[in-house]
Amino acid sequence: MTDTPVHRALLSVSDKTGLDDLAEALTVRGVSLVSTGGTAALLREAGHGVRDVSELTGFPEMMDGRVKTLHPAVHGGLLALRDKAEHVAAMEAHGIAPIDLLIVNLYPFEATVAKGASYADCIENIDIGGPAMIRAAAKNHAHVTVIVDPEDYGALIDELDANDGATTLAFRQRQAQIAYARTAAYDAAVSTWMAEAMDEPAPRRRAFAGTLAQTLRYGENPHQSAAFYRDGSARPGVATATQVQGKALSYNNINDTDAAFALVSEFRPEDGPACAIIKHANPCGVARGATLAEAYARAFDCDRVSAFGGIVALNRPLDGATAEAMAGIFTEVVIAPGADEEAKVIFAEKPNLRLLLTDGLADPAEPGRVFTQVTGGFLVQDRDNGQPAELKTVTARAPSEAELADLAFAWTVAKHVKSNAIVYVKDGATVGIGAGQMSRVDSARIAARKAADMAEALGLPETPVKGAVAASDAFFPFADGLEVLAEAGAKAVIQPGGSRRDDEVIAAADAAGLAMLFTAMRHFRH
Repeated sequence: MTDTPVHRALLSVSDKTGLDDLAEALTVRGVSLVSTGGTAALLREAGHGVRDVSELTGFPEMMDGRVKTLHPAVHGGLLALRDKAEHVAAMEAHGIAPIDLLIVNLYPFEATVAKGASYADCIENIDIGGPAMIRAAAKNHAHVTVIVDPEDYGALIDELDANDGATTLAFRQRQAQIAYARTAAYDAAVSTWMAEAMDEPAPRRRAFAGTLAQTLRYGENPHQSAAFYRDGSARPGVATATQVQGKALSYNNINDTDAAFALVSEFRPEDGPACAIIKHANPCGVARGATLAEAYARAFDCDRVSAFGGIVALNRPLDGATAEAMAGIFTEVVIAPGADEEAKVIFAEKPNLRLLLTDGLADPAEPGRVFTQVTGGFLVQDRDNGQPAELKTVTARAPSEAELADLAFAWTVAKHVKSNAIVYVKDGATVGIGAGQMSRVDSARIAARKAADMAEALGLPETPVKGAVAASDAFFPFADGLEVLAEAGAKAVIQPGGSRRDDEVIAAADAAGLAMLFTAMRHFRH
């Protein structure tokens, strides 16, 4: 028989959501309640009959609540195998009553850290008894049911009703897996916090955890299964956004939207409207404008072909005029800090378009870590939030003020383009982007060719690269890449420098009349 009747439950919860209704549901089904501290007090206040855990253990709760459930009367009741004679005899000999159901959720450690609490407060919010009980009950899921999330209270009651007050092995197994995942995530949060508190960038062991946000139809391709998990970060982005309308996000949507919002967040709203259009995690157009609609139009004009079916990110709330401009073009996702009612009405006519609102921008200077899986392990690095300490003019000609502004813009965009990256910018808008090439020369040529193609499509008299500036995410190993920029019409260049042939590259820039800045910092993005 795999069904286990539930006669006694131990409840000890930090999150009191749904506690009253749960206690009522258990009581009317004949389940006796045992509880601890604040949980017991709340249950009594609500009129429920409950027994203190101290009555089971014979010891009062002590040491500010640090010691209350770590006792054989509790763990024996959770761990005893009811079908093993020696275990049953030990329970009878020591007066240990079985506990059939454990309802526990843990001290709010993650929330305490998130609000910037002191080291001491964070330590006090590390739960000890809770994880110990959860692990004990989960291990003994052959006989004990464990519930760690309030969202599963309804499923528990449905299970009891469907099985005459008992739970099935399949239900207990599922809840045990959820329980172990919760304690693993909790320990991961504690260990990660401690490493950061100690300023330890490479701890001996590192753990990661997430909570399922969405089961996806498939991954990058239909034959790959996939799911989306949140890590609990409050950083604005695709994981924290509210989806106002549209189909469920796909794996590729999520990946591309994250890239788009990270890029547009580089441009602070107080500095003016900005728009980034992303395709396959690479920008195909980025621009500023006097209005959001103008920024969108200028970004779109960088590469209208690639923008089809792309992701649009805005640094200001979406307004009606911008929504109207987007409405005639197939777009997968629009992500913005907000949207006015006019924009929402316009987009409502396009039910397949996904609109995500984040209620803020991400802080590009905020520290964080990026993880990449490789066979047999994973790589961990700081988020690329570096800024050059200074910009050094290395050519005979210094850039003008207008060129400086465009160079800074181009450098920011290049950070978000797959290496090798070349970005041409003119008057606060990208006009050509070369991404992901094995040769920097090819990236420079592709970016120039795409600019020329768009000039022809738009009926411009010449390519917008003429008089533009250019950014390279890493140094030019030879002068040939720089010469391609000059031949295309660029008048100023920003790049890290640091090549053994820097002198040759500088000489080529001087020969072409280019101004060039060195950043002494590269932005590889693989």
